[in-house]
Amino acid sequence: MSTVLETIDGGTRYLEQRGVEDARRNMQLLVARQLGCTRMELYLQFDRVLEDAELAPLRESLKRRGAGIPLQHLLGSVGFHRHEFKIDARALIPRPETEELAEWILSWDLPPGQRILDMGCGSGVLGLTLAAERPDWDLTLAEVSADALSLARENAVLLETGNVCFLESDLLGAVDGLFDGIVANLPYVAEADRSSLSRELSHDPALALFGGVDGLDVIRRFIPDAYHHLRPGAWLVLEIGHDQASQVTEFLHASSFTAIEVKTDLSGIARFPFARRPDC
Repeated sequence: MSTVLETIDGGTRYLEQRGVEDARRNMQLLVARQLGCTRMELYLQFDRVLEDAELAPLRESLKRRGAGIPLQHLLGSVGFHRHEFKIDARALIPRPETEELAEWILSWDLPPGQRILDMGCGSGVLGLTLAAERPDWDLTLAEVSADALSLARENAVLLETGNVCFLESDLLGAVDGLFDGIVANLPYVAEADRSSLSRELSHDPALALFGGVDGLDVIRRFIPDAYHHLRPGAWLVLEIGHDQASQVTEFLHASSFTAIEVKTDLSGIARFPFARRPDC
């Protein structure tokens, strides 16, 4: 048996030896999950002696994390804009940039009654956050993966969002009607980058990551169709890869979008192209 502090110290060394970044924070979160407390509450329990019944599952989680299983999969959840979402291998682990995108949209002065489409919703973190924060909007969450869509539905139940509907669709193939806005975080990783991705990313669904040879196959196909699913004056916003802004801007121009701009993320990367369908 060992104390909480000794367990954290030993697990941190184990993870560091296996190349896990931010090893101590990882270990603290694993211990906190096992003890059913917050990470901050661990500081009040450093001298607590852990029983074998607590250490055994913790050792198994530590072994899996050292082998590259994402921390979020081991914890079973992820925080995203003041909400907690269930997460597992059915969908992409939410990125901090996507949280920035949600916060950007929520900062806009949009009227009630907006009909918004979240295309490629994955676990639902983006669309469900918009639905939870704007209960007077109507959200449609669409996804080609039935597995990811089932996870999004589970998260909708957890958040108790009633202004949401779900649609299994290959891009806009099964989508009807016009929207006031469309947000899309589609696959944008180039096939050539597959071998250079972190081992944690190998546990994300390939369908949610890879967008063909240049990473833009899905986005290239999506943008012209998105134009025809927007009301006049409505908006489209995307999340894209770090070097794709100029090409995506060209796609938007070619599809007759106007008011095109690209917002940078907190790292200064041109990450979020925005455009409108003209008023007439």
